[in-house]
This record gives sequence, structure tokens and C-alpha cells, in this order.
Amino acid sequence: MTDQYVTGSTIKHLREEKGLTQGALAEKINVTAKAVSRWETGRGLPDISLLEPLSRALEVSVIELLSGRCVQNKNRAANMAKTLFYACPVCGNVIQATGSALVSCCGITLPHLEAESAETGEHRLSIQICEDEYYVTLEHPMTKEHYISFLAAVSDKGTQLVKLYPEETAQARFKIDRVQKLYAFCNHHGLFETRPR
Repeated sequence: MTDQYVTGSTIKHLREEKGLTQGALAEKINVTAKAVSRWETGRGLPDISLLEPLSRALEVSVIELLSGRCVQNKNRAANMAKTLFYACPVCGNVIQATGSALVSCCGITLPHLEAESAETGEHRLSIQICEDEYYVTLEHPMTKEHYISFLAAVSDKGTQLVKLYPEETAQARFKIDRVQKLYAFCNHHGLFETRPR
């Protein structure tokens, strides 16, 4: 469960940003203008059942409403070179975005994974060319406690991602077509990247 809740100052700021009066916002979510006034002056809080209608009326996500921060997409061109990965430590979910995003999973706000070089050590990627594919392998433990969670290839066209599981071999095949970076994510040591030669 989150330890944050929407504040009156956030509601007021977002309402004014949209050019809405307290009455207009109240009408959109089927409450009284007095209720909105109470929230904005800190004399009450909206019921949890109102968070989704409130976020829709203010044109923000529930996460933005709770965090008090607007997330603006500054990566309008969807530059694949700016691809970021997010991994949930609870369920193992992997989320990929073409730029900075506010990502939440299992009640946790996830930071994007910072990539280190995969040129040396146990996280070094071995890359072979097999016809029109990169065959990527790692000599890495694949136990239930310590394993490679995913391998990915990013090109200017998109991302190819292969989810891996303990007791499998750390390997994947990716179409070569314009691949710029290859990634491996270790559940203990984080994200590693390399450029194919």
C-alpha cells in the first residue's frame, strides 16, 4: 500500500491548471463545491473511491495525482536510443519505455535501471552472428537466487526482449536489423549493456 495520498494543494494546482472552478470540478465528479473547497484547504480528503474520477477530471493518472507530480513526455520523438528498463523486485515484471516515465508495480514506484558496461566480468555478453541474428549468451549462474532475468536488443525500430528464468540457459537470439545495444539484467547486480561489433 502506498504511503502517499493526494493533497489539497495538488488538487488546487491541477484544477487551476485546467481552468476549472471548484464548482466545475465538483460537477465532473458528482460531489459538492464545498467538498472540493474542504479538500483544497486541508479540512478533509477525497474518499479513495473518488481518486479515479478525480484523476480523469484533472486529466492526470492516479499515480500523478498521488505523487503530486505531473509527468510530461519530453521524448516526443520516441528516440529508441533513450530506451529505459524498469524491473519489479517483487514480481519480476519488466517494463520498457522510450524515455523517462513514472512506473509503478506491486505498490512500488520503480526507478529506471542504470546500465553498466558488459564488456568484462561475469556479465560480459558473448555475441555470435548466425545468419540474420545475434546469438547472445552469458556464462552466468542461473540459480533461483542469482540469475539473468532478461536479455534485450534495442534498435531504432524497437526493442526485442527475452524473459529468462532460473535453471534455464542465459541465451537469446535477436534479429540483427539495426540493433544498436544489447542488454542483460542480473537480479543481483543490475543492468549491463554492450554495443554489437
